[in-house]
Amino acid sequence: MATDTYGAEHGAEAAGMPQLEFSTFPNQIFWLVIALIAIYLILSRVGLPRIAAVLAERSGAITNDLAAAEDLKQQALDAENAYNQALADARAEAQNIANATRAEIQKDLDKAIAKADAEIAARTAESEAAIAEIRAGAKESIKEVAKDTAKELVAALGGKADARSVTAAVTARMKG
Repeated sequence: MATDTYGAEHGAEAAGMPQLEFSTFPNQIFWLVIALIAIYLILSRVGLPRIAAVLAERSGAITNDLAAAEDLKQQALDAENAYNQALADARAEAQNIANATRAEIQKDLDKAIAKADAEIAARTAESEAAIAEIRAGAKESIKEVAKDTAKELVAALGGKADARSVTAAVTARMKG
């Protein structure tokens, strides 16, 4: 129906779609070429430079981010190595301090042991001297008691003993 109106206005009979009429091809091709040239000029002068600028900016940002990431990675490795070195140094220092403390404690302990040994030796010597004195005193006391007992026994048995013979008898008996 629209084709009928087109054909009636132009004084021709409608034969189908006007785009497919051979008589209008040169005109259509001319406008197609003009449209393509206009699109090409608009895209090449405006659109494509903008797209290229955005792509270049993104590429630069990605390159910069990769470089920054590589730098940060290297800094992290350096920091880790410094941390490990500081940790090893701290452990070595702690070991040195512990060894020095052990040596100092051992030295103090050796002094205390030597002092205690000296005190024990002195007390032992005092005790041995006291024991020797007690033994000597005990022997003298035993001699005196034995002499007195021997005199009393001789007197109780009705005899008379002189002090010299009783002392000799007690001394001989005490020697064994």
